[in-house]
Amino acid sequence: MNPHTELISADPAGIARAATLLKGGDLVAFPTETVYGLGGDARSDIAVARIFDAKGRPRFNPLIVHLPSVKAARQIAIFSPEADRLADAFWPGPLTLVLPRRPDAGLSDLVTAGLPTVAIRIPEHPLAQALLRAFGGPLAAPSANPSGKISPTCAAHVTEGLSGKIAAILDGGACAVGVESTILALDPPTLLRPGGLPAEAIEACLGTRLSSGGNITKPTAPGQLASHYAPRASVRLNVTKPAPGEIWLGYGPIGADFNLSPSSDLVEAAANLFKTLRDADRQAGPKGRIAVAPIPNHGLGRAINDRLRRAAAPRS
Repeated sequence: MNPHTELISADPAGIARAATLLKGGDLVAFPTETVYGLGGDARSDIAVARIFDAKGRPRFNPLIVHLPSVKAARQIAIFSPEADRLADAFWPGPLTLVLPRRPDAGLSDLVTAGLPTVAIRIPEHPLAQALLRAFGGPLAAPSANPSGKISPTCAAHVTEGLSGKIAAILDGGACAVGVESTILALDPPTLLRPGGLPAEAIEACLGTRLSSGGNITKPTAPGQLASHYAPRASVRLNVTKPAPGEIWLGYGPIGADFNLSPSSDLVEAAANLFKTLRDADRQAGPKGRIAVAPIPNHGLGRAINDRLRRAAAPRS
């Protein structure tokens, strides 16, 4: 436990401070273009164990390794021609590739949950890039929130869930994309988690349709557990008329209590999803109910609907 979690400014001194903490095995939350990640040294068993402990995350659930460049990624993973094509097209950005791990990758086995593959991403956010370069190594970084709860898209969200459990938060303001990265396995190309990069863009790049994969009991990538992103209130989906007492979370030009995008813009809806879900949950209360309007299931809508389905799933 950390009795005091530092809030670090996004300036050169703050980046240097965050890198120093990470080098000492501490945990630092930092912004990416998707959501805030909880960073720890991916080479250190102790640092990675601290990530699982701080989040209350099951240790069979693998973590994404964040790197500053393709050159750094090649040092821990084996790239196929398809992986090269995707990296050229979409990195840095909200795409995570699950690739064979190199035997000499030097990663903690806790990162990969004993699997022969590793999930890697090169974030686009300039503050994430600056921190990775200052740290000088791979960072394991799941979302910076208690496991299974709503993901954080600003520093205040991280404070709500993890204050006192981590060393510091590097405050970079609000995240632009607002949903986690798209996770893709290859051979054959398989969508493990829809996210901030639309599947249609990946299919256009590869010239093939993606199959769907994943395992809700033994995940092969993050974000596959049946119940995830859960508010305290119960969630009901595809609601065109809320029941009395329900807080209505809308999409499009409707008179809802909260609205992901009055103009029916899926990019705006994705950016607003987790913040608006938190706001609706706060108004509904722990025993309340949230009703969610239908969301188109294409482009970023696939990622939004994936998060909402998991938020609505029965809780264990």
